[in-house]
Amino acid sequence: LCVRFDPDYPLTRSGPDLPDTCDFRLAIIDSKGRSVYDGAYGDCPESLDLPPGSYTVKAASREFVKPAFEAPQFGDEQCVVVTSGGSADVRLVCSQLNAGVSLDISGEFLVSCPNSVLFLKSSAGKIMYSYTEKRTAYFPPGSVSLVMNTDDKDEVIFSRILEPRDMVVIKVTALKESGVSHKGISMTIDTTRVWSGEQCVIGGESQESDGVITVAQAMNSAGREDVWVSGYIVGGDLTSASASFEPPFKSRTNLLLGPRSSTVDKSACISVQLPDGQVRDALNLVDNEEKFRKRVQLRGDLVGAYFGIPGMKNTSEYQFL
Repeated sequence: LCVRFDPDYPLTRSGPDLPDTCDFRLAIIDSKGRSVYDGAYGDCPESLDLPPGSYTVKAASREFVKPAFEAPQFGDEQCVVVTSGGSADVRLVCSQLNAGVSLDISGEFLVSCPNSVLFLKSSAGKIMYSYTEKRTAYFPPGSVSLVMNTDDKDEVIFSRILEPRDMVVIKVTALKESGVSHKGISMTIDTTRVWSGEQCVIGGESQESDGVITVAQAMNSAGREDVWVSGYIVGGDLTSASASFEPPFKSRTNLLLGPRSSTVDKSACISVQLPDGQVRDALNLVDNEEKFRKRVQLRGDLVGAYFGIPGMKNTSEYQFL
């Protein structure tokens, strides 16, 4: 059984809250409910030898049980059958699983209802939304209500059924002549911010924050110069036909950067040239075996072929994560 994020699905919407796929929690469960693997995707073996049968594969960017601010959850779940003597390849397409709501509270509401408190509430729990709050509150899919509490009395003044990936802004205003009556409050959906039906997918093609790209992106970016690439140091001792994935290593001049710490497939990696100097001294696996399988960001020029696979030359900077 091989589990990967599908590189054929590009992002349709990007932002700083998109998680790194290597940090996803991956769970593989057999048909009897027994755990086969439960841990970080980045630490999962490249392939798992399993008895024939059906397996459920789940991936999630975070635990999400109750409403929380700034807590988008991305994930996917698939069922796969492994046959005797065969293999199965699971490609995860992770989209946003929960929904987000934020309030745009007008000055008229603050004047008309100074003693009221607003809550966003669902069956999973509720969150107080202060008048100065700017963050997005995330909820499991389902009914979410806007509740106004005045003198310890709750009134539901707006409800909406939210689907996964829905991002809704509720404008809350009050008619000046309405006093504190909730009947004077109007809610409208800001359609420029409702992303219902738009799919937010991650995987091998996602771009990380601050312009850092993944190994999968780097493999298709030959010709780009002065690029940061993020991955794991998984091997070295490169030749045009082979590479080493286990210590001890013999070459100080190159290494392999893989998408996961467990990668042992040369074709899934990029080769990295270590020029003479500080970068070679710090990264070569002969003198720095403790850096093996560590996550790192490298800066250099991307080329179509270096030791038979896409690679990076003129490596100039590094940063361990």
